[in-house]
Amino acid sequence: MIKRRQLLTSGALVGAAGLAAGCDCGVPAELEGVGAGLEARTLKMVTTWPKDFPGLGTMAERTARFVTEMSGGAMRVQLFAAGELVPAFECFDAVSTGAADLYHGAEYYWVGKSPAFAFFTAVPFGMTAPEIMAWTEFGGGQALWDELSARFNIKPFAAGNTGHQLAGWFKREINSLEDLRGMKIRMPGLGGEVLRRVGASAVALAGGEIYQALQSGAIDGTEWVGPWNDLAFGFHREAKFYYWPGIHEPGAQLGVGVNLDLWNELSLQERAIIRGACHQANHLSIAEYMHHSGTALDQLINDHGVQLRKLPDDVLAALARETRVVLEETARQDDITRRIFESYKASLERSQNWGRISDEAYMSARRSVFTF
Repeated sequence: MIKRRQLLTSGALVGAAGLAAGCDCGVPAELEGVGAGLEARTLKMVTTWPKDFPGLGTMAERTARFVTEMSGGAMRVQLFAAGELVPAFECFDAVSTGAADLYHGAEYYWVGKSPAFAFFTAVPFGMTAPEIMAWTEFGGGQALWDELSARFNIKPFAAGNTGHQLAGWFKREINSLEDLRGMKIRMPGLGGEVLRRVGASAVALAGGEIYQALQSGAIDGTEWVGPWNDLAFGFHREAKFYYWPGIHEPGAQLGVGVNLDLWNELSLQERAIIRGACHQANHLSIAEYMHHSGTALDQLINDHGVQLRKLPDDVLAALARETRVVLEETARQDDITRRIFESYKASLERSQNWGRISDEAYMSARRSVFTF
């Protein structure tokens, strides 16, 4: 693989012809020259997302653009969608080895490297978006994430969150746990392992491969994200039953990984630019998903005849039972996974205690006594 030092050269770094392959998140004319004093760099960001995909792809594009703009153009980020430079699931290795400088993706895609990575995206019956932000930024999560990722020569940051994800799309109804047994369902991470424990067959597919698999019958159902992204992929054309609640990703955090050798070379100002760009992208993604999901859900129901269904109680009970087993087994695999699990669990307990008398209580009261 091409090493990072071959990709970064001095001066102008990469000419216009070299930038044509990916999205050059370039500098607006008014910012040209503003970044004087910073070393000129062109950074390659690879992503796990399909090209120009709303929400997930937007998070990566914003992060890249923010780095470029906040540096006054000194740090140009060239963005590559899944498959343009490397396949989606090879982004981690590309950044680890220095063949790319940054990735934007979901950390649970890297569970083959360590099961602990799942906790930094989502685990079943785990944290909502505000809860995982609290753990990552203030509850000790970032330090543990740094320790884990450093083993693979990567410095990680939160740089997006989809909010709550629904249970997914199915070609036939699920009326009991028995209906779930034997189904082939696209679901990565620990959620997929929980499905296996209740008798389903979980399949990990990159986003760009899901629709064809659903269309061909290679899978019987799929989770993806939520109404906004699911509408964009057109899953409603192949499966009309849309199930809730999603328990596998209640607040899926997305991450940026920076090659650690590069990170160690950066000045304090350059590091602050990358950190700030990730924080801004994270904040905006939560607002963006909240805004678009309600609109897209209305379209799916009213314009496309999608039928919402609630997962049966026996299915939810079985998923909860197996989740406890899977999380405990995962935590026992090695020391760092155990420490991450314990930190995650303690933070979630604090958040639940507060949420019970704050957000949960308020939303319940609003539903029962108030309407505009």
